[in-house]
Amino acid sequence: MLSTRDCLDYCDLTDGEVALIAEFEGIPDVMAAQVLCGLVQTDEGVQLLAQWLRELIEYADAAGLPEKAARARAEFERFTMAYHLPPQ
Repeated sequence: MLSTRDCLDYCDLTDGEVALIAEFEGIPDVMAAQVLCGLVQTDEGVQLLAQWLRELIEYADAAGLPEKAARARAEFERFTMAYHLPPQ
């Protein structure tokens, strides 16, 4: 049986990405991990996750949450490099 960590390692996702999306969407980390691992299996899913991370940055900036915005930017940058997306 695969653990959440095994799943994240296979999908090349970080705990930080999962935690940010889980918090943003209001779902448990384990559920976010399952959804995200499925998403990154397709180009469309990768684009959707990148959009979610961009929206989280915008939300944190608008809400005056600089630490959360900085975390989201760092995860977004790592994600775009890992999945070979053009920088924003």
